[in-house]
Amino acid sequence: MFRLADHEALDENTLGRFISRHAAESVFRYRPLLNAYMTDYAIFHEAPKPPWKPDNRIAVNFAKYIVDTMNGFFIGIPIKITCDDKAVAGYVEFLDQYNDQDDNNAELSKICSIYGKGYEMYYVDQEGKIGITYLTPMDAFMIYDDSVLERPLYFVRLYIDTDNVLHGSVSDEEKVRYFVQKGKIVWEEEKAHGFSGVPATEYRENAERMGIFEPVLTMIDAYNKAISEKANDVDYFADAYLKILGTLLEEDEIKHIRDDRIINFDGDTEKLIVEFLQKPNGDETQENLINRLEKLIFQISMVANISDENFGTSSGIALKYKLQAMSNLAKTKERKFTSGMNRRYKLIFSNPVSGMKEDDWVKLKFKFTPNFPANILEESQIAGNLSGITSQKTQLKVLSVVDSVDEEIQQIEREEESTRDPVMQQMFGGVVDEQSGVLETAGSRTTEA
Repeated sequence: MFRLADHEALDENTLGRFISRHAAESVFRYRPLLNAYMTDYAIFHEAPKPPWKPDNRIAVNFAKYIVDTMNGFFIGIPIKITCDDKAVAGYVEFLDQYNDQDDNNAELSKICSIYGKGYEMYYVDQEGKIGITYLTPMDAFMIYDDSVLERPLYFVRLYIDTDNVLHGSVSDEEKVRYFVQKGKIVWEEEKAHGFSGVPATEYRENAERMGIFEPVLTMIDAYNKAISEKANDVDYFADAYLKILGTLLEEDEIKHIRDDRIINFDGDTEKLIVEFLQKPNGDETQENLINRLEKLIFQISMVANISDENFGTSSGIALKYKLQAMSNLAKTKERKFTSGMNRRYKLIFSNPVSGMKEDDWVKLKFKFTPNFPANILEESQIAGNLSGITSQKTQLKVLSVVDSVDEEIQQIEREEESTRDPVMQQMFGGVVDEQSGVLETAGSRTTEA
């Protein structure tokens, strides 16, 4: 965490020191994490072996699998935002649609899983509307004060142009200042941003800001090395040396044996030895190591291996037990994400462009839905059993096929209204008693209209 005392100004020298520290952190920490996600592992950068030795380089991208699996489980079903205030709900829906926020949330969640944290920045675009975008820790950093509250003081965004010149911006609670680094930092223009606070939010994967596969990265490297050596052994046995003892072959004879794959000797062959030269077979040891590493990678990362053949045979509560560790991770991430979203809408509503009251953000409620495999039949049975015990809203929450409980209740009410329509009554072949409100059908059976 980059921190600055309240009484200390962020001048050119101080900003330059922060940029240097950020560059070092990007190279030594964030770049290896991104490389792992992009299948660029240490096995590809080891010194080459001699030409006469097999030199396979195989990488199994557990990092990408872990990140994408967790991301699909955590935010594969988009976050639902509800609000009893229709004006606020309408603006939030427009804001999210305008900024493709479902996609932004998914990308921000993935960035947090890779790096341990990610950033979201807010601005007023050329159309006069509020824009939201995400940034990786390699592209930006936040500077906090030195108090126990860790209040954001500055948000620094960086980019390099085609001439390899560093550009950036520094946002504080009132304005945005732009700069360029040409040997030294040169300030350019500045402008007010209109938000009541630093217009950016840091989202965290966890309190330690640790990427989801970061604890198992050494295991992934060991797995890649083990499976590459396994492939090398396969090549070695396919190209094993032929050992012939007891006679000396001419070069033409050796070529004949190699090309025609025929060995034919006459005379006394009792002392003649013809066999392949083999090194000790470590297949069982290699397999045990590979299996142990694979099991540990998923166990320590706490992400389920849903591709395992035994995983698909589980159902109901047994399946949820297998996903319990990943569900616990998702709950921790959910709390961190909720904190970030609270700051998002607090800042956005503070800008006059939004047209909202500053405190309207407290009316928003966020619902995260873990992407469990759905059993519709089981859900419908549970919902049916809740009839008469809970409210209709609670019943509908059980059903994963219902995207919006409030909209579903409104649709049910509209359908009930339609049964009171005279045309509908005529279709059902009955009339409604005006005093009792009961539909009397030709079969003398009564139902509520």
